Amino acid sequence: MLCSTRRRIHSSAVLCHGEIQRPEPGTGIKLYFKDSKGNDIKTIEANEGDDILSIAHEHDIDLEGACEGSVACSTCHVILPVEFYDLLPEPEDDENDMLDMAFGLTDTSRLGCQVKLTKELDGMTVTLPAATRNMFVDGVKPTRH
Repeated sequence: MLCSTRRRIHSSAVLCHGEIQRPEPGTGIKLYFKDSKGNDIKTIEANEGDDILSIAHEHDIDLEGACEGSVACSTCHVILPVEFYDLLPEPEDDENDMLDMAFGLTDTSRLGCQVKLTKELDGMTVTLPAATRNMFVDGVKPTRH
């Protein structure tokens, strides 16, 4: 006696994988990006839990991030206003080690890859330093995966 078997293949829609949902205008966490001279670069809205480096890359803001957020460089160094800096948890030792190598280090410097956005950070200004110290190949900018 022959048995008939059917194979069923389950699949999910491609759109469900890796899709980033951005907040509706006026509902996200607003960040103001400025250059080292205080000139406006861009204002964006992000989701809670996003990090500054990823948001900058997504919006073509020139924040390098040569190590792609693995806390192995200081090229995503940003400067935050003291009132917002004080809302963040203290940097871990590995972040402090990398910040020691950052160009133009200030008392309110952080690595953008380590700053996770919360509702309390809404309206924060993120200032990019005048330069970075890049341990990666000059002229090569990482792309978001």
